[in-house]
Parts: sequence; structure tokens; C-alpha cells
Amino acid sequence: MSINDLPVLSALRTKMQWHQERQRVLSENVSNSDTPRFRPRDLVEPKFDKTGAVAGSMGPLALTRTSASHMTPSGAASGFDQNKNAGFETRPAGNAVNLEEEMMKAASNQMDYAAATSLYSKSLHLLKTAIGKG
Repeated sequence: MSINDLPVLSALRTKMQWHQERQRVLSENVSNSDTPRFRPRDLVEPKFDKTGAVAGSMGPLALTRTSASHMTPSGAASGFDQNKNAGFETRPAGNAVNLEEEMMKAASNQMDYAAATSLYSKSLHLLKTAIGKG
């Protein structure tokens, strides 16, 4: 059994990758805060089952529709948050980015990433101690 096969480490790695991707999406929201008709996006947080595997809609990378002329994948769940009530402030140009809200999300995301990174490194240190190399 490889160290990469441990469910706890796999779940923490998935969680850290999600935080990295969410930071990219939140940064994109901030950078488009003056773009007319831009709607902010956010990612759906992954859910884990008892074995540490991702449950629900997360998993392999889904197809993305990048143009209105492309066909929509049938039965594909969206990886973005579908909560339409969030972000109620829309400017006359149609931009719905609230910079304060995006900054709060980015700070929260950064703290959660730091917690997941700390847990990952402590888990590795615990494993090294258990095998006598730590």
C-alpha cells in the first residue's frame, strides 16, 4: 500500500486542490469587478464519505461549455454554486461582484487551506514517527 492510497491523505489532498481552484475562481471574480454583465462564481465544496472518497458531484473533471454554440453535456452536473440568492447587489451595468464579499470568501478560503495543509503535514509527520523515521 502506497502512502498516497491512505484515505485521510487523499481527502486532504483533494480538499487542498479544491481550495487552490476556489482561490483562482475568487481572484477571477475580483479581477472582473468592473466588467459589465459579469456574474461572480463560486465552487461547490466537495463532500467526503466515511472512507475519505469524494461523494456527490465531485470527481473527474467534467466537460465545460465554453461557447453558446457548443452542445450541453447531457446529465452533467455543474461544478459551480447554483445559489442564485447570493450576491444580490447588481450595478446598473449588470455586474454583480461585491468586492467585500469576495475578499471575505478569499480570506476564509486561505484560512481553510492553511488548516488543511497543516493537517496534511502533521499526518505525514505522524506516519514518519510510526515507522521510526521521524
